[in-house]
Amino acid sequence: MRGRILIYGGTGYTGRLIAEYARNLRRATVIAGRTEHRVLALAAELALSGRVVTLDEPQAIDDALGDIDVLINAASPFARTAPPLIEACLRTRTHYLDITGELPIFQSAARYDDAARERGIMIMPGVGLGIVASDCLALHVAGRIPNAKYLRMAVLRPDSFSRGSIRSALGLSNSQVTIRRNGRLIFVPVGRLQRVFDYGDGGRESVAVNWADVFTAYYSTGIRNIEAYFEANLASRAFYQLGAGVADALRLPPVERWLDAVVRTLPDGPSAQRRQMERCVIVAEVEDSWRQRSCARLETPDGYSFTAEAATEIATRVAGGDFRPGFQTPAGVYGADLVLEFKGTRREELADSLSAWSVP
Repeated sequence: MRGRILIYGGTGYTGRLIAEYARNLRRATVIAGRTEHRVLALAAELALSGRVVTLDEPQAIDDALGDIDVLINAASPFARTAPPLIEACLRTRTHYLDITGELPIFQSAARYDDAARERGIMIMPGVGLGIVASDCLALHVAGRIPNAKYLRMAVLRPDSFSRGSIRSALGLSNSQVTIRRNGRLIFVPVGRLQRVFDYGDGGRESVAVNWADVFTAYYSTGIRNIEAYFEANLASRAFYQLGAGVADALRLPPVERWLDAVVRTLPDGPSAQRRQMERCVIVAEVEDSWRQRSCARLETPDGYSFTAEAATEIATRVAGGDFRPGFQTPAGVYGADLVLEFKGTRREELADSLSAWSVP
């Protein structure tokens, strides 16, 4: 095995952080993207190889992956970039990783499970903060209540976002929220499920959102009832409800083009100084039929720095032969304590939760 890693979308905000982190590893790393001058400039700056790849030419993707063992897709929106890259990885026997948190991408990727097993490659979306941290925490609390029936995840709202995160969030605007009930994915209206979670400074209102944990945590833990929440104050909840009301309009081509133009005017993402000041907090709780409960809170560095380290670490493991063929989840392959190996990450057991279960 050559152990060569390619970062597609390496010139984007998070992709660049991954490339900067990866250049210090003992693995040959390649930066790839659509825009030639940006790819070559960054490759020269970081002393890495660069390749220009457009996703509308399957043969060009195959050629770019011909000598690659692991692909990290860091290019949003993943609804556009993941399908052609996964299919190319299957053709070239290249392991596929990405940093998405978009639920539809996981649902689509799981359909390639049999093909990936047959080709001997691993498909693992969500190797950034969005899934690695929450998936590990979910498996941890599930391990403390062996017959857990319910799992609820909650994330503290960050103070800043990159352009790619905003673009992905706009693409996920919906009038309904996906949750898991009795093993099946179902929909409830936006705003119906609201709960209080303790992120470390007392209870905060949170609202159920479309997050991929309702899909990935089922694979990792086997728990049949799962909800995912996002901390939201009164203004945030009102804005969320407004977005749900116009979700269909946001998908009209003229509106999509206008929003994309607006997003391009925003800064790439938070500065290094701003990132150092931020933390990410995730809470997870499980409960069994006898109301025995396990709760834990995980604190990590800012999401972008964590993503760079997590994506690079998992890619390095895969390139070294530590993987499981097929569609996989981070905790499912590498265990609940994987997250504790990353710098500045701390897990804390909680005596109880402030929220109460309610089944719609």
